[in-house]
Amino acid sequence: MAEQNENVQEKELTQQELSEQILIRRDKLAQLQAEGKNPFEIVKFDMTHHSDEIKDGFDALEGKDVAIAGRLMSKRIMGKASFCNLQDRNGTIQSYVSRNDIGDEDYAAFKKFDIGDIIGIKGFVFRTKTGETSVHAKEVTLLSKSLQVLPEKFHGLKDQELRYRQRYMDLIVNPEVRDTFIKRSKIISEIRRFLDGKGFLEVETPVLQTIPGGASARPFITHHNTLDIDMYCRIALELPLKRLIVGGFERVYEIGRVFRNEGISVRHNPEFTLMELYQAYTDYNGMMDITEEMFRTVAQNVLGGTKVQYGGHDLDLGQPFARKTMVSLVKEYTGIDFDAVENTEEAKALAKERHVEFEERHVKGDILLLFFEEFVEKNLVQPTFVIDYPVEVSPLTKRKPENPDYTERFELFIIGREYANAYSELNDPIDQRGRFEYQEMLREAGDDEANMIDEDFLTALEYGMPPTGGLGVGIDRFVMLLTEAVSIRDVILFPTMKPLDK
Repeated sequence: MAEQNENVQEKELTQQELSEQILIRRDKLAQLQAEGKNPFEIVKFDMTHHSDEIKDGFDALEGKDVAIAGRLMSKRIMGKASFCNLQDRNGTIQSYVSRNDIGDEDYAAFKKFDIGDIIGIKGFVFRTKTGETSVHAKEVTLLSKSLQVLPEKFHGLKDQELRYRQRYMDLIVNPEVRDTFIKRSKIISEIRRFLDGKGFLEVETPVLQTIPGGASARPFITHHNTLDIDMYCRIALELPLKRLIVGGFERVYEIGRVFRNEGISVRHNPEFTLMELYQAYTDYNGMMDITEEMFRTVAQNVLGGTKVQYGGHDLDLGQPFARKTMVSLVKEYTGIDFDAVENTEEAKALAKERHVEFEERHVKGDILLLFFEEFVEKNLVQPTFVIDYPVEVSPLTKRKPENPDYTERFELFIIGREYANAYSELNDPIDQRGRFEYQEMLREAGDDEANMIDEDFLTALEYGMPPTGGLGVGIDRFVMLLTEAVSIRDVILFPTMKPLDK
C-alpha cells in the first residue's frame, strides 16, 4: 500500500510544471538521501547567538566560538574559499567558509548548497579586511533543503496578491515585512501593559454565539451538529463583557478575533482583531480620556515618540485630540444644522437636494449619519473625537439626558478613518428592550445587519449594571497607522483571500 501511495505521489509530481532549477534541487536531495545524509533527519542544532547579538557584541565576542543558524541568502564561491550570507530572525550575517577549515568533502557539499537552504555554522567571530563582522566557519551543516526557488528580490515580489497568499515567502525576502509584524506584536503588548496598569482584567469570551450582538454587521453562520442549532461567529465582544460588569468585574478587556461577513478592501478584512474594554462608574468622557492616553502611550513606547507620518500627513498623537459633535461637524462642512431639521421628511428632502442616497426606512438620525459619512469623514485628518451620535444608529448607548434624540457616543477619526468607537453604555433594561425591538423591526424589513433581541442580556441588565463606559479599538487599523501601512492586508499575517481555483 505504501508503495502504491509513493507511486501516486510521484505521478502527481511529474504532472506539475516544475522548473529546471526545482528539479535540480530535488535531484540534490535524492543524492543526499542515497548517501545517508538526509537533512530532514536532523532533529536539532544548538544555536548560541543571533546575527544582531554578534554584531552588537563584537568587542566581547571577537575570536570566540559561536553557533548560528538560518537561511542561506547569498553565496560567493572563490575557489578554495567562499563567503555566504545567512539570515536569521533578527537580520543577516556574513560567514567565511574555507576548504582548509572544514575539509574537502564538506566544502564540496557546501558549494552545492542552494539559496534558501537552512544551514547551521559553527566558528569564531572576526572582522574582514573591509571591516564586516563575520563568522569564520569551522563546521557547516545542511539542516533543511529548500526545494523551491526564492523569488528575485526586485522582480519576483511586485505581485501583491502572491505576497499575501504566500506570506512565508514574503517574510523571507522582505525584511521590512517582518519588521511590521514585530511592531504589531509590540503594539498589542503595549496595549495590554497599559490596560493592566490601569487595573483592567483581561478575559476571554466565546467566539461562537447563539445570538450575534454588539455591532451592526452581517455575521458568519455555522451549525452545531450535536445541539442541532445554528450559531454565529461573533461580530463584537461587547455583550459578554458587559455581562461581566453586571457580575461585579469593574474593569475588563479582551483582545480577540471577530468576524463580519462583509466586503474586502484596503480597510476591511472579514476576520480582524478588536480590543474592547468596559469600566464601571465612568462615561464616554472617561473613555475619551483613556483612548487618548492609550494611543499616545503606545506610540511613545513603540515608536519612541508621538509624531506619526501617514499618507503625507504629519500627525502628533501627543497633542490634545479635538472633541466635536456630529451635528456641529455636519454644519461646518455643509452649512446644514440638523438641530433645526424638524422631522424625517425634511431630512430626506435635504438628502435629495444634496444627492445623498438613503433608504426608505431611514429616519432623521440615519440621514444625519449619512451626511457625516458623505461630507465630513474624509476631512478629519488630525485626531478628532466625533461625539453625540443619533439614537437610531446607537442601539446600545445611553441617551443624552438633556437631548434624548442623541447618545453619549463617540468615534475617533484620524486621516479620515475610524479608529475607536465608545459609549456611555445603556444600562436601562426597559429602554434597551425598546431599542432591540426597533432593531428587530429593521431586521424584518430586510436589514440583515440589525441587532437581534438578546433576552439573556436583557435579564442581566435587569439585575442591575452600574453606569459604565465602553470602548472598542480596531487593532489592525491602529497598527496600520503606526507602521504607515497602506492596506489592512499589510498588517494581517494571513489575510482572507479568494481561493485560486475560484
